[in-house]
Amino acid sequence: MLERVDRMVLAVRDRALATATFTDVLGAKKVRKGEIGQPYNVHRDVVQAGDSEFELWEPAGEGLVAQHIERWGDGIFAAGFSTPDMTDIARRLTDSGLHFSYEGSQLLIEPDQTAGMRTVIQASEKRDTVGLISGLYETTNIVDDHKKTAVQYAGWFGLEESRYSPISSKAFGYDGTLTLFDPPSRLDRIEITQTNAEGAMDRFYHRRGQSLYMCFVETPDYEPIRKRLDERGGRYAIASDYPDASMFIHPTALCGMLMGVSKTNEAWRWSGRPELAPKHARTA
Repeated sequence: MLERVDRMVLAVRDRALATATFTDVLGAKKVRKGEIGQPYNVHRDVVQAGDSEFELWEPAGEGLVAQHIERWGDGIFAAGFSTPDMTDIARRLTDSGLHFSYEGSQLLIEPDQTAGMRTVIQASEKRDTVGLISGLYETTNIVDDHKKTAVQYAGWFGLEESRYSPISSKAFGYDGTLTLFDPPSRLDRIEITQTNAEGAMDRFYHRRGQSLYMCFVETPDYEPIRKRLDERGGRYAIASDYPDASMFIHPTALCGMLMGVSKTNEAWRWSGRPELAPKHARTA
């Protein structure tokens, strides 16, 4: 089964600039670099923030990443997860008729095999935290039918539907499912959303169809991140529905990626387990 939301992969025009951005905003550090051949054809820099990694893929020439940037610009290219058993995941995917490939130790699934979620899976590993965040816990996948997709992901990725939690937002105009991997131990999940009203998410969906929309990270305190964004002139917004608990970093401030930032354990308030939130938040 999937254990963690382990990484996000970004398509970027300039990986050095992207590395500097993650360093300046999140206190990330570069941990390695490399190359990936076709069909992606990229130079890859990997930075760590919290205990998660962010892969920055810069085109080395023609390939899927260059095509993505030409059409959509810099931004999210794939979501990445870790698993304690790569053999089990590969077997599940094969038995389900999904096609995948390998790049070194990583298993890659193209978005036409899922509900628009290009996916990277690798074996679980423990990392010490770095910088201003604790790590990733969510990626958001906009889909045509969130109930259908939730069932599919349970089978493909070894998730337990009994752990899922419904989610909806009038402010952002969607209904959906949180595919919580291991509550109450961790917040990690894929948020599967289906838009039901006009708004930024709905406009994104109508441009791109089923696709990856954003990610969420956790931090003990988002004030240091806000300060760094202010110093850079980076755009962000405090969440309208949970202003004491979360904020959003605008894609223009983080290499084309929309990132939500929530304070430690506060996200349980909107994740179906409000009793796990800090005591001060339970009646807020």
